[in-house]
Parts: sequence; C-alpha cells; structure tokens
Amino acid sequence: MAERISDAEHAVMEVLWDEAPLTAQDVSERIPAGRDWSANTVKTLLGRLLAKNIIAHEEDGRRYLYRPLVARDDYVAGESRKLMDRLFGGKLTPLVAHLAERDELSASDIAEIEALLKGLKA
Repeated sequence: MAERISDAEHAVMEVLWDEAPLTAQDVSERIPAGRDWSANTVKTLLGRLLAKNIIAHEEDGRRYLYRPLVARDDYVAGESRKLMDRLFGGKLTPLVAHLAERDELSASDIAEIEALLKGLKA
C-alpha cells in the first residue's frame, strides 16, 4: 500500500474489514457512535479511500457496494514496519525494551512474548 490512511479513514477501513461489501449507509451505521459523523462525512472518506486504491466499489442498482483491496493483516504489517523503521532503526528489540522500561508490558504480555519466542525457536 503506497499511500497512508488517516485515522478517520482507518475507522472506515475497520468497518469494511469486519464486514464487506457494504453500502455507504451501511458503513455510516457501523461507525462507532462517538465519532458522530454524518453520512456525507463517511461518503467523503470512502471517496478518499477509493482515490488511494485502498477500497473498490461496484454498482448495485442505484447504490455502490464498497470492499477493501488491502487486507487488515497486510496493513498492520506495513504500519508496524514503518513504526519500527522510523522510531527504532528497523529493530524490534528496542521497541520491546522501550515498552518494558515504561512498565507497559503486563505479566500476560510477557508470557505471550515468551510463548511466541519459544514457538519461533522450535
């Protein structure tokens, strides 16, 4: 995915990743209530995502059905890589160390990381 998506566009993508294809109205109804967006705001965001080739649409009578062209896992992988590259020189260890030093890793986080590492060694 070449172009980044904004936080607002990401909210729309989360809806489409959860369920697609959807109409603009369907997306609008599924956006978390705290956003308090109008249907026009959602249509604007869908238009931006279409222009970035992150979603596609197809005609369904008088309406359009929208679906993602980028999988959630691929997006997360790309954004994670960008974060590590930008802030930690492309290395994972400094990121984990940063979180650990700030007491932001719970005991269950540590157990999950240990299990992951054991699985990777096997």
